[in-house]
Amino acid sequence: MTEPQPTVFIVDDDPAIRESLDSLLRSVGVQVKLLASVPEFLKSERPDGPTCLVLDVRLPGQSGLDFQRELAAANIHLPIIFITGHADIPMSVQAMKEGALEFLTKPFRDEDLINAIHLGLERDRGRRQSERELSALQERFAGLTSRERQVMAQVVKGRLNKQIAGELDISEMTVKVHRHQAMRKMRAASLPDLARMADKLYDA
Repeated sequence: MTEPQPTVFIVDDDPAIRESLDSLLRSVGVQVKLLASVPEFLKSERPDGPTCLVLDVRLPGQSGLDFQRELAAANIHLPIIFITGHADIPMSVQAMKEGALEFLTKPFRDEDLINAIHLGLERDRGRRQSERELSALQERFAGLTSRERQVMAQVVKGRLNKQIAGELDISEMTVKVHRHQAMRKMRAASLPDLARMADKLYDA
């Protein structure tokens, strides 16, 4: 399946900056959406492919730093690259501590921005892949019976069939059957594989 094209959102209230960045990024084959404010971004449709946000620190109505916190609070995870003509060290430290990918002061080198964007898109691509894998695991796990889930939980703790049978008050043969079914339904190739799946499910 072909991955949807990556998109970079440019949120800056300076039309000249937006047009300049649009020209730069399109020249290297990146799809761009230009926006002048946070409300415009919130109203815009989210693309289905990897996404990165280039965000001006000083924006009308709401600062880029405030918006960064708002996105985090809403559990929206987008790689953010800040650009600003009015940077100071505390501001950049705050942005990076709260998860910004890069903090560039205008005028910045085109290469620095392009490199940061490629890194941001790659990170978002990885996040999206991890979410797809977790969703598939959750779907398989939902297909287990309650007893199969109980046995799986014991198996990944390293418990022996005999111990599990005693814990759940069932026969060892029944444990073996449920264990086999859990492995098959989860598509686990081995016990370590099943344990890795369980870690992802229980940490989600």
